[in-house]
Amino acid sequence: MGTAADPAFDREILRRGVEGQTPDILLSLYADDAELRIVDRTTQPSHPKVLHGRDEIGRMLEDVYSRDMSHKLERCVIQGDEAAYSESCEYADGVRVLSESMIALRGGKIAEQTLVQAWDE
Repeated sequence: MGTAADPAFDREILRRGVEGQTPDILLSLYADDAELRIVDRTTQPSHPKVLHGRDEIGRMLEDVYSRDMSHKLERCVIQGDEAAYSESCEYADGVRVLSESMIALRGGKIAEQTLVQAWDE
C-alpha cells in the first residue's frame, strides 16, 4: 500500500488509460524521467527501441492512440514496486496485437518499462 509520500500504483487508472481513446491518462502514470524499452519484430532484444522521458513516450502514445484500433487491459499484477500487465489490441481491419509489459515503479509512477509486442502478419 502506498502512503502520501509513496502513493500506490492504481490498476483502475491503468485500465482507463490503456482502454481510453486518448493517451492522456496513460501518460499521466509515467514519471518525468521514465524509460520505455520496446522489443518486437523490428526492434529486437539486442537493439530495442528506447524512449527517454514523458515527452518521447507521449509522442509514441499519441501515434498509437491516433490509429483506428481498440485496446484492452487483459491482466495486471502489482507487487511492491513492480508490476506486469498484458494488453490486447485490434485494428479496425481485424489485425491483432498482443503486448506484455514489466514495469518498475517509483512513487506510484512508472519509472522503467519493458514492452514486448507481437502482431498478426
